[in-house]
Amino acid sequence: MRPPAVYRPFLSGSYSVSAGLFRLGTQAVPWREDGQSEAHTFALDHDYPRFVASKVAAHRRALHEYAGEAALSPALREAAVLHIAQTLAADSAGMIHWDGRTLRNEFLGWAADLEPRWGGVTCLQRFAAPLAALVGTTEPLNALDFLGLNMQEDLALIARGTGGDWVAATHVLSPQHWDPRDKLGRDFVAVHAPVAGSGPMNATAPRLVDAVINRGPFVRFAWGLSLGDGLDHHPAAPPDADRQPGTAFDPDLTFLRVERQTLTGFAAAQGALFTIRPLTTPLREAVAVPGYAAVLAQALRSMTPEQVRYKGLGTLLPGLLPWLDAQPLHSEA
Repeated sequence: MRPPAVYRPFLSGSYSVSAGLFRLGTQAVPWREDGQSEAHTFALDHDYPRFVASKVAAHRRALHEYAGEAALSPALREAAVLHIAQTLAADSAGMIHWDGRTLRNEFLGWAADLEPRWGGVTCLQRFAAPLAALVGTTEPLNALDFLGLNMQEDLALIARGTGGDWVAATHVLSPQHWDPRDKLGRDFVAVHAPVAGSGPMNATAPRLVDAVINRGPFVRFAWGLSLGDGLDHHPAAPPDADRQPGTAFDPDLTFLRVERQTLTGFAAAQGALFTIRPLTTPLREAVAVPGYAAVLAQALRSMTPEQVRYKGLGTLLPGLLPWLDAQPLHSEA
């Protein structure tokens, strides 16, 4: 498998909360090092074992805290399950197979039949494979649960009806300090209301939801910094160093955490698939190019106090900003 991609959205030099949609497969993504467009929804890379292990741990600890449904229609479930299975197999470079009924993972050593409309998962088989021990005796609850355990991305389904839009399903096993249960059944504005600086984006919510359902697919990015490269930061999960009171900045323990998010609409089913893929890059690597540290410092200084609090950066900035300011602006001759 290939190394994880590295994205640096901070190179814009400012922090903002906006839709920031790029057309998936046709529009160049400036945050990529090569600036090329991206056509894939799912990315399976060297970090695959780490993601699966983290997801399985969350699944065993308390799946109900990460996954659920709220008025998910059979039509939207079917459209999503079929699209996810087909696309995951296509993006897996031969690691995952889908024949329209059975999803088989050659690395995790399991296969199951999926019933897309009603979400059933049956005929679970296990076989010898390089990473079979990671899933061990894990029992998938339904089709979306099984699909989510086979990928590095997290999943959510957005539905729209006569009463508006709402989050109809979540399978988010790598949340960044938020509880997926708080989002179920809520509309776009309510979901994003806690996000500092989201007011202008929320004002365009009806147009954004319509674009996602009818004019996608799209890809977008969100970013922040964390202490450590842990994936599961559910408020009820065992805590780590990130966002703990009194935790000081350490350049060797700090990571750039970027979320690559895709949005794919299913117009006939009046809904959309939302994927979230966290990518953690050591801070020293993220700013290794001369001048990048200065741009990151500029972006961090553009945050409002509310955004600093929301991103959990209050204890880091006093040490982080001087460290960034001390990094070289130019290559040595």
